[in-house]
Amino acid sequence: QNSPNIPTHKLLYYLYPYNAFLTKAHAKNVETVLDNLRIDSKPKWSISLQGVEFKEKQALLSMEVNGSRSEFAVPCGERRTKREEKGIVKTEYQSRLLNELLLSHSVGDFCIVGPKGCGKSLLVTQLSSLLGYTMEPIVLYQDMTARDLIQQRTTLDNGDTVWRNSALVEAALNGRLAVLDGLHRIHASTLAVLHRLVHDRELQLHDGTRLIRHDRYDDLLKSGLSPQQLEDSGVKRIHPAFRIIALAEPPVLGRGPHWLSPEILSLFIFHEMRNLSKKEEIFIIKSLYGEISDPLHSIIDLADQLRHSDDSTLKNLSSSLSTRQLLRIASRMSQYPTDSAYETIQRTFLAKFLPNLARRALDGACQKIGIEPPVRFGRFEPEIKVSCAIQNGVLTIGNTKTEIYKTQALTKVPDILFYDVPQHMRLLEWLLQDLLLGNHLLLVGNQGVGKNKIADRLLQLLNRPREYIQLHRDTTVQSLTVQPNVRDGVVIYEDSPLVKAVKNGHVLVVDEADKAPTHVTCILKTLVENGEMILSDGRRIVPKDMMESSAGDVATFIPVHEDFKMIVLANRPGFPFLGNDFFASLGDLFSCHAVDNPSIESELTLLRSYGPDVPEGVMKKLVQAFASLRNMADQGQLTYPYSTRELVNIVKHLQKYPDEDLATAIGNVFDFDRYSKDMADTLLEVLHASGLPIEGVLDGRSKEALKKIQLTVERFSGQDTSSPKHGKEDPKNEPHVGGNMWAGGTGGRDTAGLGGKGGPYRLDKGHDVHQLSEVEKQDVPEHVKKAAREMNRKVFAERLKEIKMSEYDANLYGNFLKAVQPQISALRGVLAELQAKKKERQWSRHQTSGELDDGKIIEGITGERSIYRRRAEQEPPPGSPPEKPKRLRLVLDLSGSMYRFNSYDGRLERSMEAVVLLTEALKGYETRIRYDMFGHSGEEHALELIRVDRPPENEKERLVIIRTMHAHAQFCWSGDNTLPAAKHAISTLGNEDTDESIVLILSDANLRRYGIPPEELGGIMTSDPRVQAHVIFIGSLGDEADMLRRKLPAGHAHICMDVASLPQIMQQIFASSLLQDS
Repeated sequence: QNSPNIPTHKLLYYLYPYNAFLTKAHAKNVETVLDNLRIDSKPKWSISLQGVEFKEKQALLSMEVNGSRSEFAVPCGERRTKREEKGIVKTEYQSRLLNELLLSHSVGDFCIVGPKGCGKSLLVTQLSSLLGYTMEPIVLYQDMTARDLIQQRTTLDNGDTVWRNSALVEAALNGRLAVLDGLHRIHASTLAVLHRLVHDRELQLHDGTRLIRHDRYDDLLKSGLSPQQLEDSGVKRIHPAFRIIALAEPPVLGRGPHWLSPEILSLFIFHEMRNLSKKEEIFIIKSLYGEISDPLHSIIDLADQLRHSDDSTLKNLSSSLSTRQLLRIASRMSQYPTDSAYETIQRTFLAKFLPNLARRALDGACQKIGIEPPVRFGRFEPEIKVSCAIQNGVLTIGNTKTEIYKTQALTKVPDILFYDVPQHMRLLEWLLQDLLLGNHLLLVGNQGVGKNKIADRLLQLLNRPREYIQLHRDTTVQSLTVQPNVRDGVVIYEDSPLVKAVKNGHVLVVDEADKAPTHVTCILKTLVENGEMILSDGRRIVPKDMMESSAGDVATFIPVHEDFKMIVLANRPGFPFLGNDFFASLGDLFSCHAVDNPSIESELTLLRSYGPDVPEGVMKKLVQAFASLRNMADQGQLTYPYSTRELVNIVKHLQKYPDEDLATAIGNVFDFDRYSKDMADTLLEVLHASGLPIEGVLDGRSKEALKKIQLTVERFSGQDTSSPKHGKEDPKNEPHVGGNMWAGGTGGRDTAGLGGKGGPYRLDKGHDVHQLSEVEKQDVPEHVKKAAREMNRKVFAERLKEIKMSEYDANLYGNFLKAVQPQISALRGVLAELQAKKKERQWSRHQTSGELDDGKIIEGITGERSIYRRRAEQEPPPGSPPEKPKRLRLVLDLSGSMYRFNSYDGRLERSMEAVVLLTEALKGYETRIRYDMFGHSGEEHALELIRVDRPPENEKERLVIIRTMHAHAQFCWSGDNTLPAAKHAISTLGNEDTDESIVLILSDANLRRYGIPPEELGGIMTSDPRVQAHVIFIGSLGDEADMLRRKLPAGHAHICMDVASLPQIMQQIFASSLLQDS
């Protein structure tokens, strides 16, 4: 009606944006239906705004749509003075999208769907400015309730409880623009309360008030009712200019149910917003910061390459180089030019903490564009030192200068012991530059690398007061902003450190940011981005320059102090800290810096400061040992990255107690690790290689160890043995000592148990062991010993018979199992961590017992009982599909060359060990990860070794599989079916309905002999986006495997010449794939 020239497809797409939530195959089906209905899916489309004219309470828009001019009225706000648009550069794409939004605005509420950092909030700000609207920003979060969205209870000064309208209701009553930021985060059941408000413009409030549409209210007035009567009846008028605009990120396809459900699709008109193109970004950066330097140009090229990559790993990385982040980099480079884009890229992506696969993929993408690491990046020569000095009230770090901050709150300025080391001073200079540019900072690093110390040192040098808040798993949105307390029956809200910092212009240090759930920390988004936030007590944080134009009672406004800054500290995501990935959620809002352990030179300088009397040789050995341990942690061989904190503690101990044994001092740090044999062996090896004493480090020896823990009483029992037997089973499983009646006793005779004599075999029932002496055990008559041995062999044979194995088979399988036992433990550890993260418990609210819920204190005053909350495993929401398992498929190379070259590099044995490793490690996880295995050779491209519904249940079945592999490789025809095998594995797995599918192709890199180009294999591996395909080369003639890895998709090819490194490769694959949605 407003513009008849809009193409039919455009209208349909506004209501049903199928590309945003359907897979490519399903979207194609929709387009086929449209073609059948003769609806052009790529119509000609042009729209331009000719003018805006305000008439009374409406704005008259003049637009040209597809060449024809049309005029129509739209609702508008009451402000007629336009806000200054500082730093806004308009592009053709954004102007066109803004015109489309104006068109939708004339009809009703709409939603903008686009990746983070693409400019959604900025576009809404422009629309509100154009139409004179006052905005009500409402940040949505996961555990938000319908009550938070509509009305909250509070108390008056005299203790009476009243209902307070939310920002959404205030916007409805006063004709403002309600901006719902984060529609993809909120629970669908909470959003259900909006349906009546959106469709019918009616809303029932908790206090009995009813909001109705303006024309219905006017009809009631015409029927003879007075405004006062309606007010007394609790009927209020929704302002005709009221509009809702929702902002959301697109759903992640293929990872369980997405937020864009049929229910939500009916709520809004949808507009998709893409990232700006490379050309548009260059135009904006040139307009704001002048000519673009070569390093900045290469960073923009990299962002464009990542966004358009077919590789899902690279595509996921592209969010770290959003338009917002590119503008921040450009701003920095205009003030502090650099010759190298490499350091900027490493900091922006926190490359140090990316999973190995993603890091390799990023390095590969950088090399293609020519972003190379500068010589000796990350290593500091002894003479390269960054100076730090304060003279005449001016702080100088390196080449960066600034005036010292003048403050009255001197008690809040940190005063710490800090030793200047080259690496930390260089980092401090970068941080200072970012603060001077007006950026908020995010420091990410392992535990114990000095993040707090560095942040405090920066504030100490600048003389800046600090507010400190430490987050944890139970942090809620309320506790982050204000803390409610009950005093004399009245709820008093006390400001959190965050609000105090905003008010007074202090620096807020948010520690352990990764511990709080990301749906809690995401409320920091509008504060960091725009300086706006609504507190749970009704007050509102607003930028100083928007005090006049903001909605609401000015008395409730808290202006953001111009000196307010935020420094966020977080541990690295993933193993072993298992925190939430704060960087992935909010990283592009901050200037990010990875804090690593100091380099060897810097660490030695630091240790000399802490332990001036500790021998230099000892310190060098310690630094060397810890450098090796960290290197192993980076490669995935150790889970815990030993930090400078542990090293400093050892040196401080040696400084204070110089006569203390070095082994004891080291042992204090590694005490925990002696409980894991594999970890203990690795540590002893590293300490030994570094020349440190290992005797007693992990033996658990201490003063307590000198106490007697075993009392030996020399006594001959005098009891004789007769004939070996199993013994009677005790239904109560009580401990039995001595005697010869019960099975599972200790220190007895004839029966199966522990510590006795003459029994046929060991049997443990979990009781304390009483051990007979060796002399008495040897005193058993030979015929009894023989009978016991025969019975032992008989029971063992029955166990083997149960699983149809001979004794030779058991030994053979045992050899394979023994070779990979440590790796099985390592891989099971990875899977257990994955399971633990998946099953993390959530808060269940509205309980009658548990912890008092901050959000329900007032309900407690009024006498409600369900005001508590408890931790519990979260039940899936009603109607949600059952959780699908992950799918893993192993494709094994069983060609003749595997057998032929086995004697050369053990490749076939390595494959067999890999199968034992995987089948043993996945035992017990079949419901979480379903797997199958196929082999291929010259005569077969899909030899089924393990069926997905029948994983091997015992040693016999696993042995049959590896024997089949060996026999097939020995007797098959020569030839290679790698490509058909990969194609079959990926295509068949892609058709299965799973959460995530991974194909591992084990190959011996013998492709050149059969004329198979690596590009063809790479094409097959990336042919189906639903399947993550990885190839692992377990054999190589010369450097063929290395050459192939370089030519295959980055991060999807691995070389495994030692089966010990297979768990690390598996861990990398899980870390980059399975853990993304955990």
